[in-house]
Amino acid sequence: MGYDASTLPDVTGLTVGIIGGTGDQGRGLAYRFARAGQRVRIGSRDAARAAAAATEIAALPGVPAGTISGAGNDEVCADSDVVVIAVPWEGHEATLVALRDQLVGTIVVDCVNPLGFDKQGPYALPVEQGSAAQQAAALLPDSRVCAAFHHVSAPLLADPAIERIDLDVLICAEDRDAVAVVAALAARIPGMRGIYAGRLRNAHQIEALTANLIAINRRYKTHSGVRITEV
Repeated sequence: MGYDASTLPDVTGLTVGIIGGTGDQGRGLAYRFARAGQRVRIGSRDAARAAAAATEIAALPGVPAGTISGAGNDEVCADSDVVVIAVPWEGHEATLVALRDQLVGTIVVDCVNPLGFDKQGPYALPVEQGSAAQQAAALLPDSRVCAAFHHVSAPLLADPAIERIDLDVLICAEDRDAVAVVAALAARIPGMRGIYAGRLRNAHQIEALTANLIAINRRYKTHSGVRITEV
């Protein structure tokens, strides 16, 4: 069975919270979801900083009035149906531990890439649990954890002049219903598809591939992504 967006659930009424929404990746995803008409809540440890970021995004072209707002992490998690984790790897564990109770029963989308950088370029860091997404699942046993949105270029997301972002979002999870919700959210962004890529144990390869894409971007001065053929 090939990819068929018409089979995906209706997610237009869901609220998407983005923890780390003041960073480049989080802001970019917030902009694209809000531009698609999704209700978005930007979260930060600093509620004022989150509110300021939301105000800036709300002023960008194509964002319908009233779709985006900002608040502290706790409030955003409590108010959201789906929560995207887009924090730096260094703060990943502490952030999730602090929000464990607020994320019970919530679909949590982890897009964190554990990467290091040295004179030879980017490389994947070892993670005790296997991947950032598996660490999230271990820390959030009562949440519905998915891995997704790792390979989306932040500059493309943030550029109002770009109407389509042609790439596939690889999704790993144990919960197929959660996969369908995340795929439907990806499809809200013109040009994107959400493709199931296996269980969470496969998230390591997806996170690590980001290092290769960064190397490609640096070498060819581009914003590379991933497309899966024959699906």
